[in-house]
Amino acid sequence: METKVYEIDPKAIDEAQLEASAQVLRSGGTVAFPTETVYGLGANALDEKAVKKIFEAKGRPSDNPLIVHISKLNELDALVEEIPPNAKKVMERFWPGPITIILKRTDKIPDVITAGLDTVAIRMPSHPIANKLIEMAGVPVAAPSANLSGKPSPTKAEHVIHDLKGKVDVIISGGNCDVGLESTVVDMTGNIPMILRPGGVTKEHLEEIFEKVEVDKAIEEGNQALTPKSPGMKYTHYSPQAEVIILEGDMESVVKAIHKLQEEKEAQGLRVGIMCTDETKKLYKNGVVISMGSRKDLATIANHLFAVLRQFDAAGVDIIYAEGVEQKLLGHAVMNRMIKAAGYHVVKVGR
Repeated sequence: METKVYEIDPKAIDEAQLEASAQVLRSGGTVAFPTETVYGLGANALDEKAVKKIFEAKGRPSDNPLIVHISKLNELDALVEEIPPNAKKVMERFWPGPITIILKRTDKIPDVITAGLDTVAIRMPSHPIANKLIEMAGVPVAAPSANLSGKPSPTKAEHVIHDLKGKVDVIISGGNCDVGLESTVVDMTGNIPMILRPGGVTKEHLEEIFEKVEVDKAIEEGNQALTPKSPGMKYTHYSPQAEVIILEGDMESVVKAIHKLQEEKEAQGLRVGIMCTDETKKLYKNGVVISMGSRKDLATIANHLFAVLRQFDAAGVDIIYAEGVEQKLLGHAVMNRMIKAAGYHVVKVGR
């Protein structure tokens, strides 16, 4: 398949190129495009044949539901049975933005989108290219992350081109994504909001408008035996080619443990990657050392996380030792993705 790549400036959108991409969506094709979270791979959510092309291009299991993207609130009416008052509160506060809402679906949504569930995940992206593309297409757009299934999600156009060129019709190159982690997913079908996937909109943000917010036990550390309910969380995700091991504890103990493990692996002739932070980078003298960002600004770590995992792939490391971050605020979402990338291999260290 020949893939067309359009470079579009989100601050000065070329509507002719965007219209060409919208036409591909209307005609049953696939388009990868930037959002504020990660790049998405889109198809007409109401066209079952088109949606199946997403699964084929990504190698994604068909029992893994997809998120449906809209550009305006009135597009919801045909997709969901009702909008509960609590769901309206979330929309008013956080849409457009990096949060996906689970609602009861209508029969207009094909089963291939929901894996046969009676609910559908809906998001309204704030990224100017994503929102305008959906508006111009005139159809809701189903879109998981635009990467090969199981690999780190793409936050740059080059990641999408690496994974999907020749597998999709169009790739829109629109710069780097701002958030860097997939959207928060919150189930609003019950009386109490339940977070099914942490993201840029945190539990603390939701607690500003709700007295109580629950978290799906399956996404908590140590509960990998449970099956997550959210789209994109059921299978191993975000994994680079090398094994990832996370070390958690006070920073002095973590750095000491990584040094020891690094020496052992290098003695065996292995190439070691160290996934650290700005505050500790100078403490590592050997190996492939890459900082995720600053512990003082977790948004930088969220933004760089997936790109750093891909950098380790490019460096050809055999094993990656990663510093854990504190699981507060955005740290919950960061650690959720890191733990999935590590296949739940977390080592606790301390004095």
